[in-house]
Amino acid sequence: MEVTLTDVEPGRRPATIPGLGRPLRAEEMVISMGPQHPSTHGVLRLELVVDGEIVVDVIPHIGYLHRCFEKHCEHMSNYQQVIPYADRMDYVAAMSNEFGYVVAMEKMLKIQVPERVEYIRVIMAEFSRIISHLIAIGTYGLDIGAFTPFLYCMRDREHVLDIIEETCGARLLYNYMWIGGLSHDVKPSFQKQVSEFCTYFRPKIKELNDLLSYNKIFIERTANVGVLPGDVAINYGASGPVLRGSGVKWDLRKNDPYSIYDRFSFDIPVGQGLKGKVGDCWDRYMVRVHEMEQSTNIIEQAVAQLPEGDVQSAIPKRIRPEAGEIYVRTETPKGDLGYYIVSDGTASPFRIKVRPPCFINLSALPAMCRGAMIADVVAILGSIDIVLGEVDR
Repeated sequence: MEVTLTDVEPGRRPATIPGLGRPLRAEEMVISMGPQHPSTHGVLRLELVVDGEIVVDVIPHIGYLHRCFEKHCEHMSNYQQVIPYADRMDYVAAMSNEFGYVVAMEKMLKIQVPERVEYIRVIMAEFSRIISHLIAIGTYGLDIGAFTPFLYCMRDREHVLDIIEETCGARLLYNYMWIGGLSHDVKPSFQKQVSEFCTYFRPKIKELNDLLSYNKIFIERTANVGVLPGDVAINYGASGPVLRGSGVKWDLRKNDPYSIYDRFSFDIPVGQGLKGKVGDCWDRYMVRVHEMEQSTNIIEQAVAQLPEGDVQSAIPKRIRPEAGEIYVRTETPKGDLGYYIVSDGTASPFRIKVRPPCFINLSALPAMCRGAMIADVVAILGSIDIVLGEVDR
């Protein structure tokens, strides 16, 4: 830890922590949490300034998993090759990363994809939301000290991964959504499998609530902890369950629809404040639970309306967009994912810049942690649901 000497008033230690902006007081101490820590959800280092067990400030240190995603994309030989790299940002919700990129490229190329492609993409994106939230909920239970809910969530997640694997052959990184279409059409049994999953999954959400969500110990550890008021969340640029957990009803699928989301009926869950304060850890957790229910509703509607068609009929043989730029954002499980793409008229992108929700949401961590206990930092960080592959893209 770098410490520089400075002139300070008597009674204070002559040490300044980079990022804190002031000398440490005599009663304060700096401790590190991570980057190798079981509850940091990746290689994240948190520098905690504490007064006893009270957190005075938190300084996140990132960069331990830097993937150079943007520069890799700019050195690809063509636009289609970007998709496998997009998978590797939020790797627990890879379909959502692909969705945003192909929507941006199709808008830039003025490609109208077949209706069947749109419906399958929505189904896969909502499956992606479910499997991402199951990981978030299960690991959050582990953070708080509950092991069994993690096993239940992983069990249910496997059902979705089986369907995805049968469709595209992969369970984690898919390269499934292509510019103009899909790499594979779904199998004839797809609609039956999806319908059976929806029927199976609804009671499991109630089972999860009975086991974890309304557990007295879990509520004591999360309610009124890490409160992020709605106006503060907006000022930080937060999105997804972090923003909606603060009571702000904002979802791009409703407020700025893309693809065919305007054809489906679903609600936007927001934090209600179980014990009075809206925007706490419990609210952020429960928004994800309710979103799984809404994703199940969307999937049921989409699979019932699934039209026939060729999923590869609109895939261009060569991709060479005109010189120009575009910015498109989509609603991923973590929040607002934006792609800024600049074309110079060649077959490879001149510039790709990503606005990742995990990176933005993590910036609000100090505001949530100030005044909390050291033990609460784990609960607060877990409630944000970050993936370091996206933070350090």
